[in-house]
Amino acid sequence: MTLIKSISGIRGTIGGNPEDGLNPLAIVKFVAAYATFIRQHTQVKTNKIVVGRDARISGSMVKQVVLGTLTGMGFDVVDIDMASTPTTELAVVMEGACGGIILTASHNPMQWNALKLLNEQGEFLSAAEGNEVLRIAEAEDFVFADVEHLGQVIPDHTYMQKHIERVLALDLVDVEAIKAAHFRVAIDCVNSVGGRIIPELLHALGVEEIFKLHCAPHGRFAHNPEPIPENLTEISDLMKHAKADVGFVVDPDVDRLAIICENGEMFNEEYTLVAVADYVLSHTPGSTVSNLSSSRALRDVTEAHGCSYQAAAVGEVNVVTKMKEMHAVIGGEGNGGVIYPACHYGRDALVGIALFLTHLAKKQMSVSALKASYPPYFISKQKVQLTPEIDVDAILAQVKARFAQYDITDIDGVKIDFPDKWVHLRKSNTEPIIRIYSEAHTMAEAERLGGELITIIREMC
Repeated sequence: MTLIKSISGIRGTIGGNPEDGLNPLAIVKFVAAYATFIRQHTQVKTNKIVVGRDARISGSMVKQVVLGTLTGMGFDVVDIDMASTPTTELAVVMEGACGGIILTASHNPMQWNALKLLNEQGEFLSAAEGNEVLRIAEAEDFVFADVEHLGQVIPDHTYMQKHIERVLALDLVDVEAIKAAHFRVAIDCVNSVGGRIIPELLHALGVEEIFKLHCAPHGRFAHNPEPIPENLTEISDLMKHAKADVGFVVDPDVDRLAIICENGEMFNEEYTLVAVADYVLSHTPGSTVSNLSSSRALRDVTEAHGCSYQAAAVGEVNVVTKMKEMHAVIGGEGNGGVIYPACHYGRDALVGIALFLTHLAKKQMSVSALKASYPPYFISKQKVQLTPEIDVDAILAQVKARFAQYDITDIDGVKIDFPDKWVHLRKSNTEPIIRIYSEAHTMAEAERLGGELITIIREMC
């Protein structure tokens, strides 16, 4: 069994011995530590914490333990139950809550679950804040409330609709244009909470016909839940049979969005953000941000609009920090994560869908034609397995020195920018590997570049 503590929360498999996995004992410890941290740092006086969950089989069990722990720590809990990650983030702000906990392991298989921890702004805790929660948990430096100061659970099932209304109210979402386009849309919601909220959003946007795959939110994922091409063959076939105009695929917690062309081909998850940014920049010029491992196409499109692009370290927290610093109008990550500050600072597939459909309606072209209008890039993702005793930092330093004549970024591993391609090396936080992402104008060249760096690393070992 496995338990991973990182910038993205406390993630683990369900079951096992008390020392392993995300079991009830571990949940109590980490939630009590989080409650202690919030009590010490929040400026909000509502005494509320919002809890939402995806549709995982373990979700109900984990939620009950979380609710009991938070009320035992003296907090009132707004239980929004099954809700997407962006819905929960918005609920924290709308409630004026002290923080929030999302129970989701994102794209991990159904054996996993996680505690994703939010601050009072509905944003993920920083690395330093997360480390403080881990310190409190390790030391068991928390005190439960006495009987007269126990919290209460406040059920609230209105936030799905509130989230949809928030998206519809965005200035750049044109419902009338979408209605006039008479779109036929296919969706795959991988048997999680997207199966509840995505059809409702599409109806509200005026989509003419919806073809549903795996929309029953029972948590038994019909396929590997990560929305990457090899897992999306079913909707690709559906596109051709249903003659749909566009397909949308979300992960179990609905913060990532993959798009399928009318011919069944992948729009490319990297280009979700590119297309949405193209539309946003055409109406509200400003800077953009993505992480170091995202496609260069966003930079190219941003500069084509006469605007500036900046890269952040990998991780939503880091992207959001850089976006605030740059006052970015749009940003996100190449895994289909769209962050649109006009709505909120969090990856949100609903926002991505609404803006993309508006863009498509106004362009009056097919999805494949829209894709062809953007600079062609291909990303290869590889890794080098290392033995635990190898000094990964030393290897990265040697790589940096070897390619010093090129444009080097070292805020998160080492990224080497060549004139027409790039390669990014990052050490894993959870296993002895170096991840190697490379991008070029053809997949063959991207894979060749990644392979070249793998050879160099192995020579250094």
